[in-house]
Amino acid sequence: MKFALAISILTVVIFAAPQADADEVKIVAASAERDSRSVDNSFLFSVTLRHKDEGWQHYADHWEIWTPDGTSRLGTRKLLHPHVNEQPFTRSLSGVSVPEGTTKVLVRAHDTQHGISPHTFQVSLPEAK
Repeated sequence: MKFALAISILTVVIFAAPQADADEVKIVAASAERDSRSVDNSFLFSVTLRHKDEGWQHYADHWEIWTPDGTSRLGTRKLLHPHVNEQPFTRSLSGVSVPEGTTKVLVRAHDTQHGISPHTFQVSLPEAK
């Protein structure tokens, strides 16, 4: 009896885990380019997300740029509406000031049901010309 219960619980855990992850927002691609008009260390970021937006109750609502150690948020791109019929989709954020000497940043995405996705995306920053 205990063995059967253990197998049942293990089966639920194995098959439920991928399903829970399936509805979280995923970062498909991300890139950075230096803002040529800026005098500081500013960048334009473009981020492509995939999410099973269902409407206003469940959609990808923003993404963020973070320092490599995850301690400082450098910028946030709000997504003001669901993208039900536009998947994946790309949005950009300009004027993101990055600390001098930083060579990489992290991108994190958020949806209205699951919060911040546990998956991050690392972006290498182009060198100054």
